[in-house]
Formats: sequence, C-alpha cells, structure tokens
Amino acid sequence: MRPQVDSIVAPRFPQMTWINVAPLRMEKQATRPVLIEFWDFCRPSSLRTLPYLQAWHERYGAAGLRVISVHAPGFETSRDEDQVRSAVERLDIRHPVAIDAQFELWHAYENQGWPSRYLFAPRMKLAQAWFGEGGYRETEEIIQELLGAPGDPVPLVRPSDDDDAPIVIPTAEHAGPHDGPYAAGEAWIVTDRAGTVAINGEDRELAHPGAHLLIAHERHTADELTVEPRGDVEVLLTWFAPGLA
Repeated sequence: MRPQVDSIVAPRFPQMTWINVAPLRMEKQATRPVLIEFWDFCRPSSLRTLPYLQAWHERYGAAGLRVISVHAPGFETSRDEDQVRSAVERLDIRHPVAIDAQFELWHAYENQGWPSRYLFAPRMKLAQAWFGEGGYRETEEIIQELLGAPGDPVPLVRPSDDDDAPIVIPTAEHAGPHDGPYAAGEAWIVTDRAGTVAINGEDRELAHPGAHLLIAHERHTADELTVEPRGDVEVLLTWFAPGLA
C-alpha cells in the first residue's frame, strides 16, 4: 500500500552481519531508491516473493535501485548464521543481505510478519509499504517512477500473483506435519534440518533445513496429504498457498 504521507523516514541500520556486501549505512543510501524486504528462509511466503526481488535487483540495480533483504529468524534453525549464509548461496541471492538476528531493525519497523516490504524514495522517504505476498506490479511501477525508467514489468512467477486474480483461501497453516485432507494451490513444509520425509508414503530426501515446496497445483485443488518425518528430522510447520479459483 502507498503511505498517506511521504514524511516517514527510513530507520538507521543497527550493527548487523552483512552478506554479499560490506556493512551498509542507510543514510549513505539517501541519493537512491532503496527496497528493503524482511524475510526468513524458513518462511514459504518469503521464498515465493524472492524471485521478484532478485529480478528487480538485476533489472534496476545499474540504474540506481538498492535492494536489501533483511533476514529475521522465525524459527530456531534460522537463527544459525551459517544456515543463513548457506541459504543465500543456495537461493542464488546476489543483492545485499543483512542478518537481523536480534530483531533490532525488525522492531524499528514494527513488523508484524514475513515478508514485509518497504520502498524508499531518495532522501529515505517512504514511497510504499507492503505486507505479505502480492503488490508486485505496484512496487515495480513505483520503482520505475523513482528511477525514471518506464518499461514492461518482470513476468509474474505464477498467475495467482496477479492482485486481480480470483484466488481461493487455502487450508490454514499449522505447526507440525499434516495428515489428512487439504485444499490449496501449493503445499509446503518447514524442517529443522536435512533428512528424509515421507510424502504420501514416498520418501523424499531434503538436502537442507528450511521451507520445502511439496506439491503445486495449477488451480485451487482439494487433495490428501500425509507427511511423515523420518529419523531425527522435525517438521516445524505445514503451510498452504492460495490457488486460482
């Protein structure tokens, strides 16, 4: 959503660990637009929005846009700095990543969840705030306005990412593994480590902790899902994404 006024100024960065770049200072970014998104590699919604941040970095970085992903851990396993670094490499994130392990910047922004996206105009004035998935077209339009760089938007990753697309609310997320019916566009789990998880009776090797896409449907679909962790793997969360009506 666009803020009602442009007088909201970006908070300063606390002392944080940075990946892909030397430590940044927010006030040193004052001459350019800055896009900040809070994420967690254990949150499926964060992984679903990530391709847009990567595309905007690639498309508009040379024109002046600074994209920054701020990792704030929502699970114990994502508090591990080595795991964050591994996720950044695995996901091929090339723009700056800050690790907000103590939630200092998170609290400065008064975030409510993952992902949360903030686009600042030059002089660090807020141009857009968006909470959750979606708003990709609006964000890119504002980026283009700020840079004076009109053009076609990056392609949508999935049809349901269109804010005007008719979608159906999915089965609610819940802690632990799922066993029974569900209705959704996608089914995800979050695990605390690498290992084996049986999905509807078939073993699947998971090479890392974090969020894993299990099933993707073209449209909102009713089906059955049984998730059975093997050995010492723990399923922390089962999460369902909305699908097209």
